[in-house]
Amino acid sequence: MNFLARVLRFVFWLVIVSWSVALLRRVVGWMLRGGSSAQAGSVAGASAAGMGGAPETPGGARRLVRDPVCGVHVAEVLSIPLREGGEVVHFCSKACRDKYAASANPQKFAANG
Repeated sequence: MNFLARVLRFVFWLVIVSWSVALLRRVVGWMLRGGSSAQAGSVAGASAAGMGGAPETPGGARRLVRDPVCGVHVAEVLSIPLREGGEVVHFCSKACRDKYAASANPQKFAANG
């Protein structure tokens, strides 16, 4: 009976310690995400609001946009925007943006894909 009690006590403390570690990991992860996402969210929200778009959705979901010059998909928050008339066009690099801006007929890039 003494052996069974020692095994049960060991299992009990093993469960308590593992739950404590899991809870501590969640709390630390929540604190790290809360601090960094609040700061990044305010920057992304301000830049999206300035471009006339909606701010980034919470939870880390990001919208992908397509570069009209080379066809690469890039996250909207990482893209390089260019306001063309009443429309915002997103690019993967400054080289693609400059190539699009220097083109006499930018509509040919829009038909790329």
